Amino acid sequence: MPTDNEGAILHLAAAGVSVLIDATGGQLPAIVHWGDQLPALTAEEARKMVEASVPVAGSSTIDVPPRPGLLPGQDSGWMGRPGLRGSFDGVGWSPKFQVHKVTFNDSPAIGFVAAEAGRVLITGTDDAHRLRLDLTLELLPAGLIRGRVELTNLCDETYTVEDVSLAFPIPGEATELLDFAGSHNFERVPQRGTLRTGTHLRENRRGRTGSDSAYILHAGTPGFGFGHGEIWAVHTAWSGNHHHFAERFFGDQLIGGGELLLPGEVRLSLGDIYQSPWIYASYGTGLDPVARRFHAHVRSRTFPVSADRPVTLNVWEAVYFDHEEEKLIALAERAALAGVERYVLDDGWFGSRRDDTSGLGDWVVSADVWPSGLHPLVDRVHEMGMQFGLWFEPEMVNPDSDVARAHPEWIMAARKDWPVESRNQQVLNLAVPEAYEHVKKQILALLAEYKLDYIKWDHNRDLIEAGNQQAGGRPAVHQQTLAFYALLEEIRSLHPDVEIESCSSGGARVDLGVLENTDRVWVSDNNDPHDRQTMLRWTTELLPPEYLGSHIASARSHTTGRHHDLAFRAGTAVFGHLGVEWDLGTASDDELDSLQRWISFYKQERRLLLAGDVVRMDGPDTNVVVHGVVGPDRSRAIFAQAALDSLYPDPAGRLRFRGLDAEARYEIVPIFPGYTPSGLLPPDWWGQPSASGRHIEGTSLRTTARNDVTFPGAVFSGSALEKVGVASPRIHPDQVVLYRLSRVACESQTRNAVP
Repeated sequence: MPTDNEGAILHLAAAGVSVLIDATGGQLPAIVHWGDQLPALTAEEARKMVEASVPVAGSSTIDVPPRPGLLPGQDSGWMGRPGLRGSFDGVGWSPKFQVHKVTFNDSPAIGFVAAEAGRVLITGTDDAHRLRLDLTLELLPAGLIRGRVELTNLCDETYTVEDVSLAFPIPGEATELLDFAGSHNFERVPQRGTLRTGTHLRENRRGRTGSDSAYILHAGTPGFGFGHGEIWAVHTAWSGNHHHFAERFFGDQLIGGGELLLPGEVRLSLGDIYQSPWIYASYGTGLDPVARRFHAHVRSRTFPVSADRPVTLNVWEAVYFDHEEEKLIALAERAALAGVERYVLDDGWFGSRRDDTSGLGDWVVSADVWPSGLHPLVDRVHEMGMQFGLWFEPEMVNPDSDVARAHPEWIMAARKDWPVESRNQQVLNLAVPEAYEHVKKQILALLAEYKLDYIKWDHNRDLIEAGNQQAGGRPAVHQQTLAFYALLEEIRSLHPDVEIESCSSGGARVDLGVLENTDRVWVSDNNDPHDRQTMLRWTTELLPPEYLGSHIASARSHTTGRHHDLAFRAGTAVFGHLGVEWDLGTASDDELDSLQRWISFYKQERRLLLAGDVVRMDGPDTNVVVHGVVGPDRSRAIFAQAALDSLYPDPAGRLRFRGLDAEARYEIVPIFPGYTPSGLLPPDWWGQPSASGRHIEGTSLRTTARNDVTFPGAVFSGSALEKVGVASPRIHPDQVVLYRLSRVACESQTRNAVP
């Protein structure tokens, strides 16, 4: 039998995914296979697979082919990106680690281990016994892999960590890359390219996740889409500086990521530990299965959010900084009548904050604006049965604020002078204990005085030249990120029932790191539904819809100036955590009635909309977006067809719906919680429309009709809906049609059924 330090070969399999790990011979582990689930392996079969994966030596290469492990290094002959970069003042820059212990779920792993989901821990030291390495690799029940590294300094000399990156192997067939770009007000813009020899590297130095973040890096077979093509993807779960990379080096291909460390940012003295962020890896055939592994993991967290999340009103676009008690109470009353269940007071309630130039950082209710405090508003909101939430931006300050004047040394800077301003703001250094305690004390005081159910936690600027003044300007993004996480965790531990939203100039802090202690993300400051169709579509690549703030704003977008019907605004917003961001005091009775109907529809269907499997359809026309959610038992689904930009092609191609039970039959009916779409010309399979018992001529629907219009629809098999499809209606650009699909029993099939 092998001894403990000879390690093990491990085959872990869960949810259709296998990972075969070679942790033998005292070497750092390497993944031999990560992808589609393998049949059960014997110890001999696993050993032979490991042996068979070793390539022959090439021309003018090292005698023993390099073995790119999870933390590849030059000691094995690997000449690509090293997994660990650092040194003891220039010495020990290429450590050779010897593994001393391999465990699986805390028990020694010796020989061959075959199991389902679980945790592998590999422990070793470098050849000089100056560094200890603890590498964790987990296969989660959803088939998602995650890994991280702990590096401990064992000697008196200081070790400077420059980079720690985990790398996951991908097969040679994965030659197409997909990650994301974006900007404020248009986050998560997909971009594709070819993986060529060399390195595709995405670095983010913004001090936060960033609206232009790579988000998730995918590598897949050419032409992969939402429902087809093998895909391997990685995500760095870190809200500070970070990177993602894909690399082709000779016959090997890797994807990975890690924290991006600034010079001298992490220096380990004797006993100090650096812990890398979790790097997540997801495999699937199609982008939807890749996304569902992330979704299943988020939904399995210790404190999952409910699908019955309250419909939210945020007052920002209704009042901005114009805080008048009478108007805000009237807004709350109108919201309650429309069915809103949570009221959030945004920026402007504190200090001298009458605009964005002053007061930020002084988290004390303004006596000038609120002479009786927030009690009149908070009490009235609760009297009407709604929850109450409050906006904060705890990591930022205006130079024109009491806290900045009293403690200029708390502001992050690389030198004596402060960094350039952004949005009239500087960054408060939470790594300074006194600054951390000051912010915590002010937030906890408000939580003690008022019954707050919700915190909108904003973060509106990049961390430019983010140094610690009290350490001579040394870079401190790493410390700031950890302090931010600690503050969230401490507040949540004291107030576990308070939900927290991550907002950062809209969607610039969306990652699995921040989601460990928050309950919602703000997708974008841009509520324009035309743009939101794309942003919601791609934000769900990582997060399920119940975590995505999705609001119905005013008819004319405050961001883009475009004008949209309420049906399009609402039909877009219901595929996330629904909210309203609209001055309802300016809404007509007809608009309020329609809004109430949409909110009622959402409440009726939110357990499906917010707990189902996300399905995004591929199609040849980017102007027609089809997506939906399918219930876990495949009995019900709601899909949307949105027309964007133009009428081309006219008529649109067939609609197809994926994710259903192929053998089952479904009644499919178009539904209109508000008005019918502008320009609607329905296909024959919808049947004859009626309204309150009267027949409607199809041509009259070209102008919008009231929400009592119904169509009988038809019945099709799940297989037919996916493989054949049905004719699309004709609608104007920036309109949406929703479809409800319900499984029917054989004996219930109607004359509308299609064989």
